[in-house]
Amino acid sequence: MLRVCVAVLGMLLAGQAFAQEFAHDSECAKVDAEANFKSLGVDFYPPVKTMGNFVPAVTVGKIMFLAGNGPRLADGKYVTGKVGEGHLTVEQGYEASKLAAISMLSNIKSELGDLNRVKRLIKVFGMVNADPSFTAHPKVINGFSDLMIKVFGDCGKHARSAVGVSGLVGDITVEIEMVAELR
Repeated sequence: MLRVCVAVLGMLLAGQAFAQEFAHDSECAKVDAEANFKSLGVDFYPPVKTMGNFVPAVTVGKIMFLAGNGPRLADGKYVTGKVGEGHLTVEQGYEASKLAAISMLSNIKSELGDLNRVKRLIKVFGMVNADPSFTAHPKVINGFSDLMIKVFGDCGKHARSAVGVSGLVGDITVEIEMVAELR
């Protein structure tokens, strides 16, 4: 009898989880990421070029792994410098993270042709080029996360790590990687 009750409870919980996922999926389908991006008043950047063994994205099944993106400006230059005491402020780091998000979205657009092919964001790994005494790394990476939520709505919410590093290539301020599920 106990086994039957446990089995029925398991089926009920699985059914509830499926219903919640289905409801979430239908909410995600209503989001127009392309229109949301255009409403920000920014343009897509030229895509990052494949160089040597580097590629900007790899798709496996319905999962897209996006390489680290830095705070690239429209002209191709990058925001550089450490965040922290005597260096860039948290607000400047936040803005740099927003630029990394625009670069990431530009690469997604280049790879897929349409931001609406992204079903949801899964995982973000943000690295902040920081002074050793700096500890507010999540506040910097919030610039990336906040912009992704503006574009993808609740389907832009993601698991995230935000860490400080002693340096990044070319002294860029942030580098952010992402994993997304595709439609």
